[in-house]
Amino acid sequence: MNVYLNGDYLDDSEARISIFDRGFMFGDGVYEVIPVYGGRLFRFDQHLVRLRHSLDAIALKILITDEQLTDIFNQLLDGGTDDASIYLQITRGAAPRNHSFPATQSPTVLAYAQDLVYPDEAQRNMGVRAVTQPDQRWQRCDIKSVSLLANVLARQYAAEHDALEAILTRDGYITEGAASTMFMVKDDQLLTPPNGHAILPGITRDLIVEIAAANDLECNEVEIPEQDLYSAQEIWLASSTKEVLPVTVLNGQPVADGKPGEQYQQMIRLYDDFKQRFRQGLTA
Repeated sequence: MNVYLNGDYLDDSEARISIFDRGFMFGDGVYEVIPVYGGRLFRFDQHLVRLRHSLDAIALKILITDEQLTDIFNQLLDGGTDDASIYLQITRGAAPRNHSFPATQSPTVLAYAQDLVYPDEAQRNMGVRAVTQPDQRWQRCDIKSVSLLANVLARQYAAEHDALEAILTRDGYITEGAASTMFMVKDDQLLTPPNGHAILPGITRDLIVEIAAANDLECNEVEIPEQDLYSAQEIWLASSTKEVLPVTVLNGQPVADGKPGEQYQQMIRLYDDFKQRFRQGLTA
């Protein structure tokens, strides 16, 4: 696999990062994952806005412009028209170990492209299992930080309980999934937790909200009590790699009748249509 690392394109076996890199030492860095459909970067402007927000939030300045990032990603894609994903990670770089920022910073910039792995059709058609877990993350979940240990532990708990995802709860309310955002249908209304410091501003989440508005589907961004999950008509997970998936079993119990619901079926058709039009260059 070819990677971009600090100005060079090289095979991943040749890539080297210092053991004193602050991303390795402290998790002092941010990342993005950008889907690519038909060789086109999907919702790229929105990903750049979130990247810049994360960088600003941790006072990490890079000299690479958005245009240069675009050139880097296109070079990694090498003119292909396949579906892929771009992983980008930016850390504060190498410095003597000290919790405070180094006086001089030389960020580490890493990027690579890999084939996009779609959700299994059975997951779309039959739904997936999820569990709930306390949200033990820090208070700035709006920053897409590489410090993901709490997310890792929640996902491991899910895996150990035969579930795809852990839905996180804090102070009696839903925040999001360990690696996804979350939607719920209750009383025929589509609901999702509001953006803020408690959740990552999901690119796929925002697209679903846009699609719903464009198709006269009522979608409200509101705080969702954890207890409402157990009377939900539908529960969905959303992310750049999961796209949109229905949860049909929560904590070992069926959600409603245990099958993907009508609103999910409508949304996934609209979502797939949006992607297809994007591949054809008919939408941004």
